[in-house]
Amino acid sequence: MAGLAVWAGIVVDGSSLDTKRNLELNQITSARMSSRWGFSNKSRMKMAGKRIGPDVSPSVSAVLSRIQSVRPSLGPAGQRIADFIVQNPQDVVHMSVSEVAERTGASEGSVVGLCKSLGATGFQQLKIVLAQESVRPVQFIHEDLEPRDDAATVIRKIFQSNVQTLHDTQSTLDVGALARAVRVIKKAKRVEIYGIGSAAPIAEDAHYRMLRIGLDAKAVIDSHIQAISASLTGPSVAVLTVSHSGSTHETVTATRLAKEAGAKTICITNFGKSPIQAFADVVLFTMARETNFRTEAMTSRLAQLAIIDVLIACLALTDYDKAVDTIKHTFDVLSLKRF
Repeated sequence: MAGLAVWAGIVVDGSSLDTKRNLELNQITSARMSSRWGFSNKSRMKMAGKRIGPDVSPSVSAVLSRIQSVRPSLGPAGQRIADFIVQNPQDVVHMSVSEVAERTGASEGSVVGLCKSLGATGFQQLKIVLAQESVRPVQFIHEDLEPRDDAATVIRKIFQSNVQTLHDTQSTLDVGALARAVRVIKKAKRVEIYGIGSAAPIAEDAHYRMLRIGLDAKAVIDSHIQAISASLTGPSVAVLTVSHSGSTHETVTATRLAKEAGAKTICITNFGKSPIQAFADVVLFTMARETNFRTEAMTSRLAQLAIIDVLIACLALTDYDKAVDTIKHTFDVLSLKRF
């Protein structure tokens, strides 16, 4: 396996992908999405020669045609949302549900409601359908890659992207917000950290780092346990939630439940409007140029870890002697694990 890289379950040798397997997966996905959205592959082929606007592909046209067909039955807010999506399909792919709601003067619930009336499970699935053709498939792997990039090019592009993300996050991070987060955590008797999916290992790393400086903390990465634990918090608890999109149902729900229970809530999320911010007392923004239609975070993880590093260092410095003593003690304990 030397020299191979694994991306999203696909083994890449620098020159070719498992084309047959990818074709099979695309056919399965296409069939499932076509069935849900009410147009067949045959009907899509009939539309191959038709276009709506200069930059809209046939399958996107099918989605937009469906939106236009249901528009007359929608209320004023629904019609504004429908018009915005039809006029800006490529922009919508990169927007959060909160941003679409803000741009159309509607509620997030109205946006999600329109998506469900079209047969989608929610806004995320609508974006995936739009992105299938309006976004190049390679962008689901990484935004800067081209299908024929060799290993050296991939290394250069991904490292440059990661470095740029860290620089952008440094310039975006609000010093005042970070100071408030430190005060909230220091004042709390206990810290709970929530993360789902790719944010789960970030939450676990924050848990580990807090233990090393003597804080009473726990990471909760199961959505059911998150909901239960959040509802049992209170004013003496600080909650730290990690969510790149800020739109994941599980973490938004857990953060809301914690806030309703009286806990102080801190959120690490990407810059821009998102539902989770309505339930956060303190927001720490990353600035990752990661597309919202891809469900797995890549560069954003580095930005999240960098903010965790800064947060832990600031917490340690507020009680320097205790932090140093605890680090020394835990280092001695961990030395028993090494030969």
